[in-house]
Amino acid sequence: MKKRIYYTKPSITEREVELATDAARNGWGDRCYEYINRFEEMFRDYTGAKYAIATSSCTGALHMGMAALDIGPGDEVILADTNWIATAAPITYLGAKPVFVDILPDTWCIDPEKIEEVITTKTKAIIAVHLYGNLCEMDRLLEIGKKYGITVIEDSAEALGSYWQGKHTGTIGKFGTFSFHGTKTMTTGEGGMFITNDENLYEKVLTLSNHGRSRAQKKQFWPDMIGYKYKMSNIQAAIGCAQLERIDELVSRKREIFHLYKKELGNIDCIHMNPQKEGTINSYWMPTVVFDKETGVTREELLMMFSQENIDARVFFWPLSAMEMFESMTNNKNSWDIPGRAINIPAYHELTKPEVERVVGILNTVLKKPVIK
Repeated sequence: MKKRIYYTKPSITEREVELATDAARNGWGDRCYEYINRFEEMFRDYTGAKYAIATSSCTGALHMGMAALDIGPGDEVILADTNWIATAAPITYLGAKPVFVDILPDTWCIDPEKIEEVITTKTKAIIAVHLYGNLCEMDRLLEIGKKYGITVIEDSAEALGSYWQGKHTGTIGKFGTFSFHGTKTMTTGEGGMFITNDENLYEKVLTLSNHGRSRAQKKQFWPDMIGYKYKMSNIQAAIGCAQLERIDELVSRKREIFHLYKKELGNIDCIHMNPQKEGTINSYWMPTVVFDKETGVTREELLMMFSQENIDARVFFWPLSAMEMFESMTNNKNSWDIPGRAINIPAYHELTKPEVERVVGILNTVLKKPVIK
């Protein structure tokens, strides 16, 4: 059997092992926050954000950020229908309602023109999810937010290393969140980050992240409010520090792999990949191919052929409104149509050129098959 090609996996070197070992052996007592503090400082430096809080997940970072904005029962939050549920779930934790709108056909991010159609007096926020490293139309989203007095939030879980008009994702809206899951460009195993340039919001989220204990509170074990437990461990942060030491290399390699695919597939008119629009830099976390309808290529056919060749592939996100826990929104045409003719393709640090060629070979084979009408 041919060697398996994974769709993604982390790049771990002896440096990550060294720092994690030090945290496990020595990171206790007075040193219990040492790597956490260092990780947050390094992340601020990398993104240009004023404030950063390391968290146990991006989901937790979103939850606390929205809680700090006083989003609650009866409120509505607008987001794209094409998303992983981790973006929508924290809205429901707060008793608010996620409102799904369609995506743009090229970036697969939220369609700004659809947002104004669903704004009500209950709308409190818009979440801009930079899908697969692609950039949302932030100028339009900020314009809409200002017009209606609605907060714009960035879910940058998949967009570490992506930039919009010279600004790193997550620094453009009211706050931004990131994921360091093992599938991401950099990892801490599980983990996330909350960033903002708003001092008051930072202080509130910092308090919420530690069971509601304000850092100004002098009484031991005296919380000032009901909070959460979304802190990152010192050992995880140590791995994160080592990964951030290599972040330029990690992001650069993602871009190299994407361009290897683009070189092979870019001249095929019926295949569309992650775009990089003027004024943006795409980190290309997850290279994705979308086939034109006319090709007749289907997700199921792609998955079967990849499996036969011992290659992992990932489905394009299903529309959240297709799931039983939410109201069906079949009028979100792109969100419902694109996943059926799209696929995420392998992209990890050690992926070789011959392995890229194996993946491309399958895509070419699929295109050469006769279309059954």
